[in-house]
Formats: sequence, C-alpha cells, structure tokens
Amino acid sequence: MRIVTVDDEGLKTAAKSVLAGGVVIYPTETVYGLGSLPSDPDATRRICKIKGRADKPLPLICSDIDKARKIVQFNTAAEILAEKFWPGPLTMVLPRKVDYPFWVTRHKKTLAIRVSGYEPARKLAGLSAGVMISTSANKSGEPPVTSAKEAVKMFSGEVDVIVDGGQSPGEIPSTVLDLSSEELWIHRIGPISGEDIIKALKS
Repeated sequence: MRIVTVDDEGLKTAAKSVLAGGVVIYPTETVYGLGSLPSDPDATRRICKIKGRADKPLPLICSDIDKARKIVQFNTAAEILAEKFWPGPLTMVLPRKVDYPFWVTRHKKTLAIRVSGYEPARKLAGLSAGVMISTSANKSGEPPVTSAKEAVKMFSGEVDVIVDGGQSPGEIPSTVLDLSSEELWIHRIGPISGEDIIKALKS
C-alpha cells in the first residue's frame, strides 16, 4: 500500500493504480472516497469485500458533466440541477447508458453519479478514464473516514494507494437524489437540502 500526496505526481500514481485494476482511497469535498474503475469486475467486487457490504449499487464520480452525460440519461431536472450544483456534493440517480458489472449496478437500470466539488478528485477521475467508483471510505456500519490517517488505520493492507489530502472539509456524504422516475426522491440528505433542490428547480 502506498500513501501519496494530493499533487500532480500523487494523483498520477493513484490513477496508474486505478487503470491497472487497483483500489484507491482519495479525498473529496465531503468525506474520503473508495474508488476503482467501474468497468473492472474484480476491482468493484473487491470494493464490496473491503466495505463488508455488497447489497447496494456503487456510486460514481465523473471528471465533468460531459462524461456524466455519456454514462447516464439526463432529463430536464437533471440538467438544471447539474448546472446549479455541479461540481458539488449532489449525487443524482438516473437511467444508465453503460452496462457496468453486477457489483456496480446490482442489476438496476440506474446509476448514481456526480461531479465532485473537489478539484483533485475531478483530476483523479479524469486521469482514470473520466469516471471512478466513489463510495464512502468506511466499513459497513462505521462512519466514513475524513483523513488519510483514519484511512490507514481502517484500511491498512486492503487498498493499493491512499491519496493524502489532509482533513476533509465535511463529515457528511453527498445528498442523493433519485431522478429516474416522474417523482423526485431524496434517498439521503447531505450538504444540499431538499429546499435547495426545490428552489433550483423553480428558479
């Protein structure tokens, strides 16, 4: 396991590991994320094993909105909210265009996706073919880690690279909004509130 700093060289090292089928931990604008290539069945299965949970789909981050549009089908509400809150801590659940492995989709026809508000996370995604798994770095039932020090303690020997970005600015994962049907459902309240979402859609 390597620990690298959140600079260009460190991000290149982490991306090289991701592209080779590795699993990495990296900082975002909320908590630290656990990531790999979503197209790699072995790496995504490994993430589920590391977390000790394999009953939910794995969320994604993209380098930019154009990449996200290639992976999921945007509707009008998604376009409005992406314009308002991306890059940022809003994960949107939308119909998928890409057929990722079972460990990512759990056979669902949707994917949870966002563009991170933390520039190094976007850079890492960009260096890793534009998209990465971005599930919170924690064991099932435990709170997500918010520093590389915590990540080393919780995941020592289980991941390939940890990107040290210091203390993460938040302790709450992103808001998760399901836009895959006619009704909007908030699956998890995070930094962006329901009131924020409604206001953006009405403006």
